[in-house]
Amino acid sequence: MRKIIFLIIALVFAPALAFASEADEASIKAIIADIGVGWENGDGTPFRKHFLDFEGARYIESGGQNEGLEDLIVHHVEPEKGAIENFEVKYSDIEVHFENGFAWAIADTRIKGILVKSGRVIDKAGRSTFLFRNIDGVWKVVHTHSSSRDYKPKK
Repeated sequence: MRKIIFLIIALVFAPALAFASEADEASIKAIIADIGVGWENGDGTPFRKHFLDFEGARYIESGGQNEGLEDLIVHHVEPEKGAIENFEVKYSDIEVHFENGFAWAIADTRIKGILVKSGRVIDKAGRSTFLFRNIDGVWKVVHTHSSSRDYKPKK
């Protein structure tokens, strides 16, 4: 009887555990790093590669919203290339969680640069959340949400 109960428990939890491999976690962290490079360079390529483009997609940043992948790239990612000098977007302390073909990552975010028009220095810190779906063995971003405020060094 114990063997049957163990087998049932194993079958129930096996799908969730199957997606929690080190390779999956490394893949998601690499995707997040690639997205950071895309932001820094005003390059939509990593977004088109790693985001699932679907009707109803929304990407939230500090209260603002982009509706759909093209809106995010054309009205947010690409324009920042010429608007911010020395642009840096760094994600750190990334936590990745898995659940049956779905994953989410939470990261510390640091954003730095100089606004071209005004010369104002940007130095912000905050948190970002990325939601992923596993589509045919490939992790795709389905939603992002980030929020930041002026960086204050810890005392």
